[in-house]
Amino acid sequence: DPYAQLLLEAMKHSGCTVFNDRHFSCENCDGCVSGGFDSATSQIVLCQNNIHQQSHMNRVVTHELIHAFDHCRAHVDWYKNVKHLACSEIRAANLSGDCTLMNEIARFKFGLKGHHQTCVRDRAIRSILAVRKVSKETAEKAVDEVFDACFNDLEPFGRIPHSKKDAKRAYRDFQNRDRYNANL
Repeated sequence: DPYAQLLLEAMKHSGCTVFNDRHFSCENCDGCVSGGFDSATSQIVLCQNNIHQQSHMNRVVTHELIHAFDHCRAHVDWYKNVKHLACSEIRAANLSGDCTLMNEIARFKFGLKGHHQTCVRDRAIRSILAVRKVSKETAEKAVDEVFDACFNDLEPFGRIPHSKKDAKRAYRDFQNRDRYNANL
C-alpha cells in the first residue's frame, strides 16, 4: 500500500524504524473500534474482529501509522494534552483516506462545499471521544483550536492523498525530496 510505504519510509528517515513483528499487533477489540496506537509501547493494534476487508485494513494501518509518525517526530503528550491528540486525529483523518468521497458515500454522508474538512473534523472528534473520557464539548473545542494548523500539516505526504494514485505520487516525491540538494 503506497500510504503505508510512504509512512514507513518517513519514520525510518526520522530515526524510527518500524518492525512488523514488534510494532504491529492483531487483537480482538471491544465495540466497533478498528485499531489504535499505543504510545507507551509504540505499537499499532489492529482489531482483527472488526476489520473485514483489505481496503478497511489499509486505511486503519495508515491512520495508525500517522499517529506513530507524529509520535516519532514530535513530543506528543497523548494523555495530558487533548490538543496534541486532536492534532494527530485531524492529521490521521485528513491524510489516511478516511474522508475520501467514496468512503463518505458508503457512509451515506456527502456534500459539496467544504465536505472534506467537515468529515475530518467530525472523525477527529469521534476518535477523541473513543479514546479519552472527555466531554463532547471539550473534544470539539480542542479540534477547533488546532484545526487549521493541523489540517494544513501534510507531512510526510506533501499533499492530501485522495487516492492510491495520489499516494503513489506523494511516495515518489518523498523519495526524491533530497535529490536536488544532494547534487549541490
